[in-house]
Amino acid sequence: MKKNIHPEYHEITVVMTNGEEIKTRSVYGKPGDVINLDIDPLTHPAWTGTGQKLVDTAGQISKFSKRYGDLS
Repeated sequence: MKKNIHPEYHEITVVMTNGEEIKTRSVYGKPGDVINLDIDPLTHPAWTGTGQKLVDTAGQISKFSKRYGDLS
């Protein structure tokens, strides 16, 4: 490994939206820095699976269901 080209790897604190603090190691900032998250895996629909709505504008789901039946 080459010397003096790699960033310093140190401990930082990540604060989730609910106030929970997680200590982790990162190359972000300086040792002891804090990252406050606006969006995190505990609340974002991409990770929780809530709030997703299927929009069927062309009737494709209805056509599929009529042809093949309800597969759920």
